[in-house]
Amino acid sequence: MPRLIIAREDELLVAKATDPEGEWETASHLEMTLPVCVAIDPSRPANVYCGTFGAGLWRSDDGGDRWEWAGEGFPEARITAIAVSALEDSAAGGVVYAGTDPSAVYRSEDGGSSWRERTGLDELPSAPEWAFPPRPTTHHVRWIECDPNREGWIYVSIEAGATIRSRNGGASWEDRVEGSPRDVHVMATHPRAAGKLWAAAGDGYFESRDHGNNWTQPAAGLETQYVWGLALDSRDPAIAVASAAAGPVQAHNPNAAYARMYRRVGDGRWFQLGVGLPDPERTTAHVLAANPFEPGIFYAVCNRGAFRSSDGGINWTQLSIPWTEEDARRRVRAIAVVP
Repeated sequence: MPRLIIAREDELLVAKATDPEGEWETASHLEMTLPVCVAIDPSRPANVYCGTFGAGLWRSDDGGDRWEWAGEGFPEARITAIAVSALEDSAAGGVVYAGTDPSAVYRSEDGGSSWRERTGLDELPSAPEWAFPPRPTTHHVRWIECDPNREGWIYVSIEAGATIRSRNGGASWEDRVEGSPRDVHVMATHPRAAGKLWAAAGDGYFESRDHGNNWTQPAAGLETQYVWGLALDSRDPAIAVASAAAGPVQAHNPNAAYARMYRRVGDGRWFQLGVGLPDPERTTAHVLAANPFEPGIFYAVCNRGAFRSSDGGINWTQLSIPWTEEDARRRVRAIAVVP
């Protein structure tokens, strides 16, 4: 039965499906550590990593039941992105990449016990322009995406300012290209779509079909252009689900939230989703994930609860995960599925 690892602003919530009828049990971990990002090791799904904003890196080797601090060998406490490569393997599992505030990328080949910085980000020509609007004196790595078809290829989003690329595990970097997204929140790749990138960004929705050399913005049907969540069907990369709002306030502030969900197939238009989902008013932008071992299964979490789709994102059902009025005021940061 699957598990959901949900990063909320003051805890890491682990929700376990206990029976086929839809019952779930939950446990809270890492309270008051400000969890920001989570990632599953594709080669060893029981290995889960969580980055926090101030309390360093944490890891679990049993799908989230127990957590240990893995920050002793990590030089930064504010971890803003985490990813595990499906192609680069080691005795301890997949090679792990972590991004920080201020912007830096680190690599671990032993399951997070030791790290080496992949230097050179601050030497890129666009680096002087990077800035995070709420805290303009700094910027951070918002997302790291490991290419599932080319070993050592990683794509990194700097919030805000650039989408950059490395072809050698971060040993060297290639700067942003003209027309690329500048404020990517989530990036996606797919093992059945070599060379293609999907990006949900504050400056719109983007796609690339050539490993990020060129980008397009297929936005027909999207009523708002601040795109936050993004997930692809684990079997069919033509099916994409995204969440969007008019801007960051409408996406993240529960008192002023107004966020929608959308679905797109192939090169078609985006269509708004609604069946089984809460009304957009006072609904924050969903964070999204697909189950990597169950085609057609999507999960979405927002301030109004957790939801599941079993038909490729068309219809949704709220999960029986307890969600209080206090929970409705909490920001949801990230989600990952342990199959």
